[in-house]
Amino acid sequence: MTVIVFLALLALGLGASLYLFVTLKVEIQRACQLRSQDRRHVQTLQEALGEARAQVERLSRNLHDVEAQTGMLVAPAPAQSGMNLSKRTQVLRLHRAGQDNAGIAAALGLPRAEVDLLIKVHRLVLEKV
Repeated sequence: MTVIVFLALLALGLGASLYLFVTLKVEIQRACQLRSQDRRHVQTLQEALGEARAQVERLSRNLHDVEAQTGMLVAPAPAQSGMNLSKRTQVLRLHRAGQDNAGIAAALGLPRAEVDLLIKVHRLVLEKV
């Protein structure tokens, strides 16, 4: 009887060992599959990172080029107001002195149309007085 119990326990131990061996093999196989998937995923992420770095480098070069071009541009002169009374006075003074409208515009740095308008308005005011 003791031999039967001993053999039963031995068979049970061998069966458990066989079960553990098979399940361990299955676990190892799953782990290897996951590792290969992880490797592929890591490789995909590295490729995407490389592409992103290249794009950032291109954008940086473009920004540098634009900054260089912007530095070469000359800022436009600020627009002058037509309501500047000292300019109006200067225009009328030069007009009374006999200077032509183009010369007045060049001397004062005003648009020719603004000089013409100031002189016309002055004439209309004088006519009504």
